[in-house]
Amino acid sequence: MRVTIIINHNMTIKNKEIFIPGACGRIQAKYFKSKQQGAPVALVLQPHPQYGGTMNNRITYETYNCFYKNNFSVIRINFRGVEKSDGVFDNGQGELSDAAAALDWIEKENPGYSQCWVSGFSFGALICMQLIMRRPEVNKFITISPQPNLYDFSFLSPCPISGIITYGKSDELVNLDSILNLKKRLSMQKNIDVKFESINNANHFYKNKEKELSIVINRYIKDKVTIA
Repeated sequence: MRVTIIINHNMTIKNKEIFIPGACGRIQAKYFKSKQQGAPVALVLQPHPQYGGTMNNRITYETYNCFYKNNFSVIRINFRGVEKSDGVFDNGQGELSDAAAALDWIEKENPGYSQCWVSGFSFGALICMQLIMRRPEVNKFITISPQPNLYDFSFLSPCPISGIITYGKSDELVNLDSILNLKKRLSMQKNIDVKFESINNANHFYKNKEKELSIVINRYIKDKVTIA
C-alpha cells in the first residue's frame, strides 16, 4: 500500500499532510503520530462537504488538537471531492468508506495501540456513529452536534460502545427535542454510558464557544483514555 507524505517544514509535526488510498483514489489527510508506546489512536471527521465542510473546519481542528495534546496518534481527513481528495460527494455511503479506509490506515500505522476512538462533527457525527456500528475495535466516540432531526439514528439499536454527545443549547439547525429524544433512547441501554453535554448559548457551529467545547472534549478524553 503506497502512502504519499508531504512535509511542509514551516508546519508543526501535528499538521503533517498525507495521502492515503481510498475507494475513489487518494484521501487527503493530516496526521500526527505519537511517540508514546501503546498510544491510543483517533479518527476525526469533518462536517458536510456540500456546505463548506473540510478537515480544517475550526471544530474539526480543535477536536484533533485535543487528541494530539493527550498523546494520541490522530488523523483527520477530507472526504472524497473535498480539496485534494479524489472523487465526488456520495451522500454518506462513500464518505463512510473514506472513514473506514482512514481507520484501517491509522491502525496499521500504530500496531499495539491501546484504544481506538472516532469523532465527528455535524454530518461527520452521522458518519462517526455509522462507523462504530461496523468496527468492533472502536472503544469510544465523541459526537459533536449530531442532527437527529435530519438523519435517522435508529441504527443505534443498541449503541455498541460508550461515548459523549455534545450539543449547543442555541443550535439553530437542530431542535432540542430531537436531541433529548436521542438522549432518552440511548440512556435506556444497559452497560453503555452515553454522556450528553450541552453548552449554553452555543449555536450549531459553536461560534465564540470553541473554547468551552474544547474543555468538554479534553475533560472527557482525560477521564476515559487508557494507555497500555
